[in-house]
Amino acid sequence: MRNSFFRQVFWNRFRANRFAMAGALLIVALFLVSLLAPFITPYGPDELDLYHVLMPPSAAHWFGTDDLGRDVLTRVIYGARISLKVGFVAVGIAVAIGTVIGLVSGYYSGHLDNILMRVVDIMLCFPTFFLILAVIAFLEQSIWYIMIIIGLTGWMGVARLVRAEVLSLRERDYVMAVRALGACDARIIFRHILPNALSPVLVSATLGVAGAILTESALSFLGIGVPPPTPSWGNILTAGKEYIEFAWWLTLYPGLAITVTVLAYYLVGEGIRDALDPRLQR
Repeated sequence: MRNSFFRQVFWNRFRANRFAMAGALLIVALFLVSLLAPFITPYGPDELDLYHVLMPPSAAHWFGTDDLGRDVLTRVIYGARISLKVGFVAVGIAVAIGTVIGLVSGYYSGHLDNILMRVVDIMLCFPTFFLILAVIAFLEQSIWYIMIIIGLTGWMGVARLVRAEVLSLRERDYVMAVRALGACDARIIFRHILPNALSPVLVSATLGVAGAILTESALSFLGIGVPPPTPSWGNILTAGKEYIEFAWWLTLYPGLAITVTVLAYYLVGEGIRDALDPRLQR
């Protein structure tokens, strides 16, 4: 009953934020479009039409065609699948690692906390994007490597957020009462502390998806991300940069797709943060 009440309060606050709702609707629309791609467009993502190369937007090809006659709209839609997959898998890895480290560090404190936080500080000293570049340069081009590496280099912020929450929660009366009743550390951490420490993790994960999409797009744009001919927004941009002077549609539409998607996730993340924190209510 209590959980249902808090969910209703959260939903009412989130729904009152028009920008957050607009972002959520954009994300839902993106999911539906990418899921229903074969029914939306009659073309395949790698279907060549050498008789209609570099055609501007028209009734037959709404976003025009590229240098191989492939339909740009189709490739942008299928590229959304790659971007969403990278975003969610990479953030899932980062959240899992960061949550576990934050829980252990905050609950046990002391020397273990010092060691784990120094590891976090060392990881934060490295420019994340250049670290990803250095690692990927030694590996085979694969979407799975990209997702894993982005996840393994993006958990530090989550760890610090969870640690801060756990440091506060472990001193609460209900945690001390459960500990006095003889509950083991694992039960206290995962049954009583973790559910109450998930609010900042949810916000961080939402914003992290946007960051992962940007990172994947940047890597693909540089030619070390998702290997062609698999369409991703980054490598569509790369293919279009050589023709930008007279084939503007090759860079405009994938660029807009990245911008709108990242903006939508940021709006949703800010909306979740406002809904979870009553102090931010106006």
